[in-house]
Amino acid sequence: MTLSPFSLADRVAVVLGGTSGLGRTLALGLADAGADVVVSARRQALVDATASEIAAKGRKTLRVLSDVRNKESLVRLRDAVLGAFGKVDILVNAAGVTRKLPTLEMSEGDWNDILDTNLTGTLRGCQVFGEPMLKRGYGRVINIASLGTNLGLYQVAAYCASKAGVGSLTKSLAVEWSRHGVLVNAIVPGVFRTDLNAALLDGSERGREFLMRTPMGRYGKAEELVGAAVFLASDACTFVTGELLVVDGGFLASGVNQ
Repeated sequence: MTLSPFSLADRVAVVLGGTSGLGRTLALGLADAGADVVVSARRQALVDATASEIAAKGRKTLRVLSDVRNKESLVRLRDAVLGAFGKVDILVNAAGVTRKLPTLEMSEGDWNDILDTNLTGTLRGCQVFGEPMLKRGYGRVINIASLGTNLGLYQVAAYCASKAGVGSLTKSLAVEWSRHGVLVNAIVPGVFRTDLNAALLDGSERGREFLMRTPMGRYGKAEELVGAAVFLASDACTFVTGELLVVDGGFLASGVNQ
């Protein structure tokens, strides 16, 4: 029987920041599509919980901590994955942080922490896991960008700057790596309600503005990102690279909505 080009059977995926929020949903979605999935983050309890969910789907996994701010921890994770599975087919860079405050009040420490996690952390993941992909001549890298990659968002200057950088890094690595079989793309999520942003969105003027600017008139559901991730991780996208795939209910297409 011929497998669907969207099948991830026999693929090995690593999801950095895959234990909460959108990263966790993407990790479970890749497992549903057939991949063995290793999620990694800083808290053992969350790694264990998500790994148990992956194992319950009949997929193989590991339970290894890492921190995208610490390259050595990513090297240890990579070596553990290679030792257990012999390869890494898919990397999802989903770790991220934000903080809302007036830019004049932002310390250099806050700025550096956000860029170090969101942008340099993505670079570290790409460097560490891209190395065996390039040696093997095959890989799928999926970075998580943001509406802030394309737009300015009020009082989150560091976050927007970091995510603009993720978009640019995605294109640069695609230009550099694609001829060697490693395709690099990004997903641009619109406004998705998660445990991390619920307080910010629910009942606030900011939340109401996000809804007004989204032609579909609602927030995204986390599982609505899975199809984009499966596509970019699969052999259905063999001629797609350097792409920022927008999943936003029409937000970036929006001009006047009323």
